[in-house]
Amino acid sequence: MSKEQVQPLSKNLRVGVDSGGTFTDVCIFDQSSGEILVWKVPSTPHDPSEGIATSIEQALREAKNTGNSNCKVSYFGHGTTVGTNALLTGRGAETGLITTEGFRDVLEIGRQKRPDLYDLQTTKPPVLVTRDKRLEVNERILFDGSVETPLDEDDVRKAIRRLKEEKIGAVAICTLFSFLDPRHEARIREIVEEEYPEVFISVSHEIAPEFREYERFSTTVVNAYLGPIMSAYLNKLAPRLEAIGVDAKPHLTQSNGGVISCDTAKMQPVRTVLSGPAAGVMAAVQIGELTGNNNLITFDMGGTSSDVSLIDHGRPQMANDTVVHGYPLKVPMLDIHTVGAGGGSIAYVDNGLLKVGPRSAGAAPGPVCYGLGNEEPTVTDANVVLGILNQTHLLNGRMTIDAAASFAAMERLAEKLNIGVMEAAQGIIRVVIANMAKAIRVISVERGYDPRDYVMLAFGGAGPIHAARLAEELDIPRIMIPKHPGIMCAVGLLQSDLRTNLATTRMVRLHDGCLETLNNGFDQLSERADEWFVNEDIPQENRIVNRAVDMRYGGQGYELTIDWPKDAAPSDVLDALRQNFEDAHRQLYGYVADEEPIQITTLRIEAIGSVPKVAFKKHAAASRDVADAIIGTRSLWLPEKASFADVALYDRDFLQPGHIVQGPAIIEQMDSTTLVLAKQIARVDDYLNLMIEAQ
Repeated sequence: MSKEQVQPLSKNLRVGVDSGGTFTDVCIFDQSSGEILVWKVPSTPHDPSEGIATSIEQALREAKNTGNSNCKVSYFGHGTTVGTNALLTGRGAETGLITTEGFRDVLEIGRQKRPDLYDLQTTKPPVLVTRDKRLEVNERILFDGSVETPLDEDDVRKAIRRLKEEKIGAVAICTLFSFLDPRHEARIREIVEEEYPEVFISVSHEIAPEFREYERFSTTVVNAYLGPIMSAYLNKLAPRLEAIGVDAKPHLTQSNGGVISCDTAKMQPVRTVLSGPAAGVMAAVQIGELTGNNNLITFDMGGTSSDVSLIDHGRPQMANDTVVHGYPLKVPMLDIHTVGAGGGSIAYVDNGLLKVGPRSAGAAPGPVCYGLGNEEPTVTDANVVLGILNQTHLLNGRMTIDAAASFAAMERLAEKLNIGVMEAAQGIIRVVIANMAKAIRVISVERGYDPRDYVMLAFGGAGPIHAARLAEELDIPRIMIPKHPGIMCAVGLLQSDLRTNLATTRMVRLHDGCLETLNNGFDQLSERADEWFVNEDIPQENRIVNRAVDMRYGGQGYELTIDWPKDAAPSDVLDALRQNFEDAHRQLYGYVADEEPIQITTLRIEAIGSVPKVAFKKHAAASRDVADAIIGTRSLWLPEKASFADVALYDRDFLQPGHIVQGPAIIEQMDSTTLVLAKQIARVDDYLNLMIEAQ
C-alpha cells in the first residue's frame, strides 16, 4: 500500500480496478479525506474475476487496518481485457449470421485489399462466422431507404431454426441499408427472440448504424462473438464482489474513454475492446489539465503490451473506426496504438537476429525471475540483470524474485547471439525501445504532429523504467511520471464520465441548403441521447452533449471528424465547418483542394454524464532534504561506459515538491520503478509528479 495513506478511511469509497495481462491494479479514493490508496496483485488469466476480487479484498483489508472497520464502496469502476483477449485468442462464442440474400460473403470479401501491401507472408485473421453459418433471407432495402423486397419471415424462421440446431451461442443480424431503415432488422430480431430466446443477439442498426457494409457487418459480428463471453464473465464477477462486501453496481470503461453500466457492457461488449488503456488516457487528460501540460504523448507500458496515444490541446485523439487484430470495428474509440512490447515480452533469436515480443510470458508463468517455470528471458529479466529493477523483490517486498534465474536465462540467450550477457540484456532494451518509438511515430509524425512539441507522460508498471531512453530516441525534451504510474489506468477509472456515442448517416454536400437536413438529423440523435440520459439516471445539470460531423472531399474514401462550431451564429455555421475541415485536412494531408466539393457523410453526438472525480491534492514545499529520500545505492549497468556504477536509490514516497534528483539514479515505489539517466534531472512538482529533463 502506498505510504500516501495517512488518515483513516471514511465509509464513502470509490474503487477503480484495472485487470491487465500481468497485474491487477486497484485505486481507492476516499471522497471525505481526499486520500488515494493503491494496491497491486498478479492477475489470474484463467479467471480475471478471481484476481479482481482478491485485489479489492486485500486493499480493503489494508484500508480497515488504518482505523476504520466500516469501509463502504459507493462506486466501482472496472477496466477489463476479457473481450480483447477473447478476440485475440479466438475464444469467442460460436456465432451465426443472418443477412440479405446475396451478401453472406461480405465478411470474407472485405475491401479486397491486402492488410500489408508489401508483406508476402501476410495472412488474414480467421473469419468469425464460417460460411455454413452465414444464412441469407429474402429482403432488400435500397440506398434511398425504400423497400424493394419485403422481408420473408418464413426465411428468417428457417434460418434461425437451422442455427439453433447447430447450437450456436450468438446471432448477428446485418441487412443492407438498415442504417437508413431498420424495420427489417428489428423484425428479424423479434423472430429470433421467439424461436431461440436464450441466444445472444447483435443487430447492426443498434451497434453501428452507419454506411459501409463491411465495417458494419464486422463490428456487429465481433459484438456477437464477444457477447456470451462478456456476459459469463460479468455474471461470475458479481457474486465474487458481493462475497467481499462490494454491492456497488460495476461500471466498465469503454474504448472511447467513458464508462458504461454492466448491463450495457453485456449487450455491447465491442465497446470495451480497449477498456483498460482508455482509462489511462483519461487520467492523463486530467493530470495534464491540472499541471498545465495539455500537449501530451501518453506511454503506457504494462506486462504484455505498450499503448501510446496523443493528447493535443487537452483533447485525446479519437477514431470512429479502427482495426483490432485484423477486424474492422466501426465504434468510436480513443486513438490508441498498441504494440506487443511489455515487461513480459519474450526475447529470442530468429535467424541470428535478436527479436523481442509480441509473444509474452504474461502473469503465468511470467518473467524468468518470477520462478514459475518460464526459462525464456523477458524485458523484465533484462532490467533485473542491468540493475534497474530490484534484484530481490517487487511490490514493496510482497513479491520475491529470483535474479540468479534471470542471469542464467540471459547467459543462454547471449550464447546464441555470441555476445556478452550485459550486451544481450541491453540489446533487449534497445529492441523494445525501437518498437515503442515506431508506435509513437505512428500516432504523431505520421499524422502531422512533431513529438518534440509534446511532453511524454509515462505510466504503467514498466513505463517509467523505459521512458527516459524512449524520449531520448524521439528527442522528446520532457517526461512526466505521475505519482502512481503503475496503477494509472485504475486511477483513470475514477476520472471517467458516463459516455455514449450516437451516429446517423446523412449524405449531403456542404451548401447553403443542407443546414435543415443536418439539424433534422441532429434532432433525431438528440432524442436518442435524452433516452440514454434517462436510462442512466443522469441529472439534468450533469448532462453534456457534443456534436460533430464526418466530412470529406467528393470522391475521397476516408472522412475527417470535425467538431460542430457551437459558438458560431447560424448564418456562419457552414463557413466555419468548411474552414475547420480545411484546417484538419491540411494538418493530416498537407494540402487543401479548393476546387473540390465537400461532402458530409455522418452526424455524431457524444452524450456525457459527468460524475465526481478523484481530486489530486496539491502538496506543500519540501520540509526535508532530498538526501533523506536516499535508501541506498544500486549497481547499474551504464551502456555508454560499458561498465557498472553505483547510483543513488531513492524511495519515491519520501520525495516532496521542489526536490531534485540528479541522474543517473533509480527511484523506487510500490507500483513501479523510474530510471533517471546521466545528464538528466528529475524535479518533483506540487502534485508529486516527476518532471524529467536534460540538465
